[in-house]
Parts: sequence; C-alpha cells; structure tokens
Amino acid sequence: MIRHIAAAACTIAVATGAYGYHQVRDAVPHRAGHFPVASPDVHGSFPPAYLADAFGCAGDNVQPRLTWSAAPAATRSFAVTMYDPDAPTGSGFWHWLAWDLPATTDTAGSTLPSAAVTGTNDAGRTGYLGPCPPTGDIPHHYRLTVYALDVPTLSLPATTPPAVAMFTMSSHILASGAITVTARR
Repeated sequence: MIRHIAAAACTIAVATGAYGYHQVRDAVPHRAGHFPVASPDVHGSFPPAYLADAFGCAGDNVQPRLTWSAAPAATRSFAVTMYDPDAPTGSGFWHWLAWDLPATTDTAGSTLPSAAVTGTNDAGRTGYLGPCPPTGDIPHHYRLTVYALDVPTLSLPATTPPAVAMFTMSSHILASGAITVTARR
C-alpha cells in the first residue's frame, strides 16, 4: 500500500513538474520573433584563447564579437547573454549579461556603448567570463543570444543577479537571435 502511494506521489510530482517547466520554457519563444545573429570570431567551437582565465582554465578570456541585423522596427534597446545549459549546477551557468544597448547598436563584444550595463555573471564577476567546462565532461553548448526589447532601459544595476535580469527582461522581448558554440576540455 505504501509503495502504491509513493509511486502515485512520484508520478504526480513528475507530471506537474514537467508541465510547469514546459510552460516556462515556451513562454518567450512562442510570442517572440527571430532575427539573424553571427560571430566573426567563433564558429562551431571556442578556440583556446576564448576559454576563461579561471576555474582551472588557462585561456585569455577573449570575448567573442556578435553582429545582428533585421531586428523589429519597434526595438528600443538590446540585451546580450551567454548561457551554458550543460554546466553541472542544476540550473546552468550565465557567463555574460549586458542590457540597455541602444536600438541603433548592431554589434557587441569587448567594448559596448556607454549606455549599456554589463551585468554580474554566475561567478559573481561583472562582465564576460569565457567557457571552462569541467575536464572530461560532455561538450558544453554555449548559447549567445541577442534580445530586441520594447523598452529603452531595464533600469537594473550591474549587480542584478542573472535570474532577476532574465525575469525582468522576459516581459519585454520582441524578438531574439542566437548562435550556439561548444567547448570541451
């Protein structure tokens, strides 16, 4: 009897948890448009110089440049992120967040417009942190995304945690574009 109750409880937890996750994951992509994003620096996988200079990696922490075009005419600002969903944290790892890039911007990299805010990554650093997957782990897929937003500013300080920045941004996304680049050690 106890075994049946435990099995039923697990089934309900898995079913409702999966449903809730599915709803959150699909909320932005279904209502937002898409535009092309590219990088003249990285294709397929990160070269060694682009790896982090921390956590046992000996890269140069070179920040890749991103370019984009054809964002919606209603765009009032852009945001840029780099996220590793494969990080062994249970919730991925945010390597880079920048927001409040003016609507006239079509590139991002190591230098950003003066109005832009560079946020705090999951390592607690302000700014970009290159990839550094654990030695011997699966290839990690780093998603570099540019978001077209319907507001000129998110009015967030650079110390805003990544989850809060993404939550705030989520209701202002008009469209997005992304590339995925891998890294492995």
